[in-house]
Amino acid sequence: MSAASQPKIKHVPVRTCVVCREKAGKRQLIRLVRSEAGVVIDPSGKMNGRGAYLCDDVSCWERAIHGDILNQALRMTLSMEDREKLSQAKPQS
Repeated sequence: MSAASQPKIKHVPVRTCVVCREKAGKRQLIRLVRSEAGVVIDPSGKMNGRGAYLCDDVSCWERAIHGDILNQALRMTLSMEDREKLSQAKPQS
């Protein structure tokens, strides 16, 4: 078989959840971005700024919101408003 007749395999970027360290495709994780307005969820995955990825597991979100994991990953200190906003946006079990 020639190389031209084989179907081209598309590269899927792999990212890691900052809490549980599970690896998954970029589109399967939720990206959080540090911005001037605080921490925002980036549904497109293309916003400028330092980002961190979380899986859709509720326990990962709880640990990220109430611990220092996101502070370290985003290199900032989360405000109470950021923590409240992320608590409302976390996936439901």
